[in-house]
Amino acid sequence: MKPLHIILSVIGGAVAGAAVGLLVAPEKGEKTRSRIAKILKDKGIVLKKDKMDELVDEIEDQIENHI
Repeated sequence: MKPLHIILSVIGGAVAGAAVGLLVAPEKGEKTRSRIAKILKDKGIVLKKDKMDELVDEIEDQIENHI
């Protein structure tokens, strides 16, 4: 395959993956974060908003490292 075909295939796959992700996402990110905060609160862990944002960033970094 030519390099241009490979690049276009990668870009096309990324666009298709993003579209599918948006279509099948169960909830908005804000709602998901509030559910996570509720679960943590039920277990006795209370996070302030800035700490929750740090946790989300850390989880995102871990996911990116495994992909």
